[in-house]
This record gives sequence, C-alpha cells and structure tokens, in this order.
Amino acid sequence: MRPVIQEDKTGCGLASVATVAGVSYQHVKTTAGQLGIDVEDPTLWSDTRYVRKLLASYNISASRQVSTFTSWDNLPPLALLAIKWHSKNNCAFWHWVAFHRGTQGPMVLDSKRELRTHARKDFGRIKPKWFITINSQSHK
Repeated sequence: MRPVIQEDKTGCGLASVATVAGVSYQHVKTTAGQLGIDVEDPTLWSDTRYVRKLLASYNISASRQVSTFTSWDNLPPLALLAIKWHSKNNCAFWHWVAFHRGTQGPMVLDSKRELRTHARKDFGRIKPKWFITINSQSHK
C-alpha cells in the first residue's frame, strides 16, 4: 500500500480513501464531487460520513462505529485514524491518516504534503484519538 498525497487543504480524508482504494487523489476528488462532497468544506475534518460515503463508493467496507485508540498493538490490520484531534468552538477537528499492517510491518500512511516521508513508523509522535476499522477483505 502506498500513501497518496493530499492536494487540497481539507483533502486528508480524500487522500486516505485514495490510499486504501489504490487510486489517485484526483480520482477520489472527482468521485467526491459526483457524490456532492465539496473538497473545500471544512467539515471534512470533523465528520466521518464523508469518508464513509467515499469508501462505500469504492466498495470498501468500514465499521459503522468509531473505536477508541488504546494502543498500536490493538489496531486492526487496516484502519483510518483520527490524529491531531482538537476542539474549536465546540466542534471536533482532526487529520485523517491510514494505518496498515503489511509485509514491511505496521505503518501510518500520512497524506500531509510537507512531511519528509509519508510512510511513517514514528508511532511515539503520532497521537490517534480513535479509528474506523476497514474490512481488509474489501480494499483493493
């Protein structure tokens, strides 16, 4: 699995879906537009329904509930994580990343353009709040 880099300020959810689906950022952005999801909408950082809708459009099954992060060892083989979680004006915001346990070991695939490396293993620096399990049988 390879990380996809976000091309828009609010594009981390789109990039995480692209990473899991194995398609380009532009492909997911086009799909999002067709589904009525506006990449400029700041609620992409504060609502799970958009990534769920995009995942479903790629026939990728995700858990209906979010699960609280307890440890890296307790994560499923594939998940979308909410990191950099914070509250502003009583609204939660976060950055989406994909977590994958692959042949190269566990890693976080982070779409943030400014990072030196997007396949991260610096788990001590990443502070997930919760995650959405991805059914690994459904992703490409």
